[in-house]
Amino acid sequence: MIITTAKKIDDVLASVGDKRNIFIVGCGSCAKACKTGGEPEVLAMKEELESRGRHVTGWIVPDETCHMNLTRKLVMEHQDEFVRSDAVLVLSCGAGVQTMSALFEKTPVFPALDTGFLGNTKRVGDFVENCSLCGECVLGETASICPVTRCPKGLLHGPCGGMDDGKCELDKTRDCAWVRIYERLKEQGQLDKMRTIKPMKDYSRHTKPSSLNIGERARSKL
Repeated sequence: MIITTAKKIDDVLASVGDKRNIFIVGCGSCAKACKTGGEPEVLAMKEELESRGRHVTGWIVPDETCHMNLTRKLVMEHQDEFVRSDAVLVLSCGAGVQTMSALFEKTPVFPALDTGFLGNTKRVGDFVENCSLCGECVLGETASICPVTRCPKGLLHGPCGGMDDGKCELDKTRDCAWVRIYERLKEQGQLDKMRTIKPMKDYSRHTKPSSLNIGERARSKL
């Protein structure tokens, strides 16, 4: 789940500038779950823009705005409305914004949301970051608790000297990730993993931009 938050409307308008005819695009997946880009939020944005003198030419909420082929198909169904637009405002994560930009290279595309993090859903509307998408997963050695994300220092060996009574020195309300790793490994009878010296993290595996074509990967194995 990609977590997004809404930009202030004044910041959105400052970004859009003097564009008057605006098409709005939401997202029926992550942004919908975050209540930042589903149909209610798109309609609220439409009302806000129109109250400020802008003309909304139309709107759509793709199931997954980052899915280029599905979004392209929906866009084609609203081609006439897009043609009358001099800007596209997207209520999705940055991936969705860039999907729309790729579809409309000659039309300015603007984000209405800020993209935060990859979140686990604790309950509806309550998210927590447990994974940093680092490209080199160590969860098998750390009892499925990610130190890269859940330790503010990203330590691969811990706890550090700043741990105090099981809490992180940088945030006294948070449990030290490495204390939790130790306790869970102990419960699982895997404490020997705490004694393993891990090599330096290979950050080259997290080079940007990343890409993956599953079909090409499968052919390379033939």
